[in-house]
Amino acid sequence: MRWTRRLRLRTAGALTATAVLAGVLTAASPQTPTPQDGPLTDLVNPFIGTENEGNTYPGAAVPFGMVQLSPDTGHNTGYDYSQDHIRGFSSVHLSGVGCGLGGDLPVLPTTGDVTETDNAKYAAHFSHEDEKASPGYYRAGLDGGIGAELSATQRTGVQRYTFPATKKANVLLNAGQSLHKTVSTKVEVLDDRTVRTAITGRGFCQDTRPYTVYTVTRFDRPFTTSGTWKGDEVSEGSKQSSAKGGRNGAFVRFDTTGDDRTVEATTALSYVDAKGAERNLRAEGGRSFDQVTGAARAAWEDRLDDVRTRGGSDTLRRTFYSSLYRSFLAPNIGSDVDGRYTGWDQRVHRAKDFTYYQNYSLWDTYRTQNQLLSLLAPREARDMAVSALHVDEDGGWLPKWGYGTVETNIMTGDPITPFLTNAYQQGLLKGYEERTYRALKKNADGVPPADSPALGREANKEYIDRGFAPYIKGRPHTKPGDSDYEHGASATLEYALSDAMLGEMASELGHEADAKRYAERARNYRKIFDGSTGFFRARDAAGDFTGPSDPAKSEGFHEGTSWQYQWLVPQDLPGLVGLIGGESAANKRLDSFFAYDELLKDPEKTAREVWVNGPYDYYNADKYNPQNEPDLIAPYTYLSTRQPWKTTDVVHAALTLFTDTPTGMTGNDDLGTMSAWNVLSSIGIFPVQPGTDTWGLSTPVFDRVDITLDRRYYPKGRLTVEAPGTSKTDRYIQSACTDGHALERTYLTTDALRHVGKLSFEVGDSPSSWGTSEHAAPPPLNSRSSAGEPERER
Repeated sequence: MRWTRRLRLRTAGALTATAVLAGVLTAASPQTPTPQDGPLTDLVNPFIGTENEGNTYPGAAVPFGMVQLSPDTGHNTGYDYSQDHIRGFSSVHLSGVGCGLGGDLPVLPTTGDVTETDNAKYAAHFSHEDEKASPGYYRAGLDGGIGAELSATQRTGVQRYTFPATKKANVLLNAGQSLHKTVSTKVEVLDDRTVRTAITGRGFCQDTRPYTVYTVTRFDRPFTTSGTWKGDEVSEGSKQSSAKGGRNGAFVRFDTTGDDRTVEATTALSYVDAKGAERNLRAEGGRSFDQVTGAARAAWEDRLDDVRTRGGSDTLRRTFYSSLYRSFLAPNIGSDVDGRYTGWDQRVHRAKDFTYYQNYSLWDTYRTQNQLLSLLAPREARDMAVSALHVDEDGGWLPKWGYGTVETNIMTGDPITPFLTNAYQQGLLKGYEERTYRALKKNADGVPPADSPALGREANKEYIDRGFAPYIKGRPHTKPGDSDYEHGASATLEYALSDAMLGEMASELGHEADAKRYAERARNYRKIFDGSTGFFRARDAAGDFTGPSDPAKSEGFHEGTSWQYQWLVPQDLPGLVGLIGGESAANKRLDSFFAYDELLKDPEKTAREVWVNGPYDYYNADKYNPQNEPDLIAPYTYLSTRQPWKTTDVVHAALTLFTDTPTGMTGNDDLGTMSAWNVLSSIGIFPVQPGTDTWGLSTPVFDRVDITLDRRYYPKGRLTVEAPGTSKTDRYIQSACTDGHALERTYLTTDALRHVGKLSFEVGDSPSSWGTSEHAAPPPLNSRSSAGEPERER
């Protein structure tokens, strides 16, 4: 499937290196409208989200690559569009993280004598007027007439620097200053073309175990001289330098007074050892900068071409394809070209019959991005799930928020369970079903041993014994990371969600006793429902409700309030609706939560002035927060209260928060989570029960979307979603059909998608009765979940 698409693209002649360098690049400012039939990479603006804490990066990478070569301007996560100095082009970045990590080996071209060793002091001024980026390519003009260009392969970052005429054209390789805490570094000048480094760092938001990145940089021409620095001392002629923290690096110098004023360099990474970096360099290096850039662009065109849209404005398409681009940036390849990788036991292993991936922001991605990858990149999604299993088998426990070769324990709950049950339900784990189940059962029924770096379900003992995770403010941490005890209410909801998903898997695999047990635990959301307030509320260690009774000021919820978490019961929305008081009461509460009356009058204003308060303003709120993960699914709750048109109203209002400017991200992108929300909601299919194969439906924003699917997982190999005439006014579904057959339900399953070629919507300017029948909504995961609940209102 991929081969035939690449062949078509090459025949069209769209992807030559000459075209890349002839002006098909995305400028930092909004671009000129691009013809619908042009390369899709022209529609991607990598600068979206680089301002106002979207925390994306504009630099060069290929899909899921180990290397993300991008400028660092002084922001704690790398690049900030509002800043105007570049400290270096470093090799490791994650899109949209909230804390600093990566930023290894910032490299910067300079001229003159090397006198400063602090990259904050030798940083180069640049202007957005002389800065461009597109998928797989970045360029900036720096002070002193220096031009810097970046591109990448899977395991290497490729640089081309154009200097003025000078005998002192330098490239600084800074091993000692990264975006993480530096533990130790070593730099070696191996010969007159090669520099090698080993960088050991630690930390992400809090402390972690140390991890090491090995690099080798090869230049395309010999340097005239070189040296190293340590602290403030620069030593010309020195061949190596080591440091326990602090500044440490090397510089190399070229004579560019002749006709050739360019210097090209390729930096290869490995998380295994120096030999791994050298092998990666031999396998992926050796090509010119233009060849690498053309290949990177072709890889991105091949990936983006899986989704072809028709209709919509130029701005809408740029925003959509930029989100699709960011959805394919992570997780990242962690194994070298020979299959070796460093496991979480810090030993070297070799991946057989799969590619090993790392960097899992699971609390975020389990809600959107993992499902998008299972649809559009199932081969990679399969390997990512298998890699997570190897984290357990190598290191003793499944991951929660993994970076490189270590667990960070950032965020709470049990996100690995819906991540892996999603992979299972999507049919990606053939041959791994029981291995997966055993690992998930161990995680669901226990806690990691004291000598494990993992926290797992930290409050699991109390949760299993009493049905809830207690909220214990200020409890001493036993391990670095976020504590489930400090977020007991939301942890209870997350555990219950995961139990429901695991119960479904257990039942399908024939583990009926386990399935019954997990289904019962999936009802534990009820244990923290306070009937006196009508909302979820934290319980303390004694079992008493604690914290303010006002749900907008609630405590014990991670990055949110009880208002925002009240809808996180996708396994049993009928049961939740019953607790609230029935459909009428639930709809009234949903309308208040979304400021629905105001939204109808001015959707964009409501989204920006009523919903959104600030990128990190999580608390003291009784309204929807589209900038963060806890209530990403919430707009789709209307599907279960038989008012599906309101889902479209809310989703389309939230989509206005995504624009094609540097401030066009809604909060941290969190490794593609928000971007995937935009992509799926724009198409009109969304994973309303994360961890299962259920897709909720809403009105697409495009007249037509043609999706190419992998025939190994989707026999038809394609899916078309069409809604002719969809617009801001004509946004209400009047009827739906699949391959010409009427569809009254507001959801589809993955199994249905495998056998559907076309999903069609008829739209109009007012709500209809479509999707309002008793059995139209996504069903609860287990019929036992709703037992004993009040009769649903008719």
